[in-house]
Amino acid sequence: MQLNKYIDHTKLGANVSKEQIDKLIKEAKEYNFKSVCVNPIWVAYAKEQLKGTDVLVCTVIGFPHGTHTPIIKTQETLDAVINGADEIDVVINVTALKQGNYETILDELEGVVIAAGGRTVKVIIETCYLTKEEIIKASELTVEAGADFVKTSTGFGTGGAKVEDVKLMKETVGKDAEVKASGGVRTYEDAMAMIEAGATRIGTSNGVDIVLKKEKKNDTNTTY
Repeated sequence: MQLNKYIDHTKLGANVSKEQIDKLIKEAKEYNFKSVCVNPIWVAYAKEQLKGTDVLVCTVIGFPHGTHTPIIKTQETLDAVINGADEIDVVINVTALKQGNYETILDELEGVVIAAGGRTVKVIIETCYLTKEEIIKASELTVEAGADFVKTSTGFGTGGAKVEDVKLMKETVGKDAEVKASGGVRTYEDAMAMIEAGATRIGTSNGVDIVLKKEKKNDTNTTY
């Protein structure tokens, strides 16, 4: 297996410098990761810097809380596409899900999928806030909306990816979608556990350490 091609090499946050983005891009080129995942303000820059490589540019929509209205998520997606985004990771309205307002979830996700224009869409359901039944429902809505992946976490909630959640998500979506494990995946062992559970993509700020099988000293990309 090409572990590097499972990895969305990620740097997100309110205080990310150009130097940090340059480092991320350099590492993505060196290790030929699947993508770099950056905040929307860095999409055009990352796209330009990655010309001539097969490293994709991924960005986040409705991030990190998912509390933007559907029309804003759609407009964010359109803007990201114009700037060169290849993949879209969108955070759902967790409150709507927990209140059973599934039409709201479908409305926002379908808008993002249409705006993405055939580009890969990953739906962040923020599993740390959900029951097992809600994880199943969110995964089903992801498929119904026509998105490509259901994703565990933003990395900015109260917890990250768990093996049991990844298994449940994969069992729910089957062959109709893929699963991205993200949030707290810091080591080679973490990544392999998620892949064995059914994940085909890993979101992490520790991509280099993972492919080199190094021990992780610290993590500044998440809040836990």
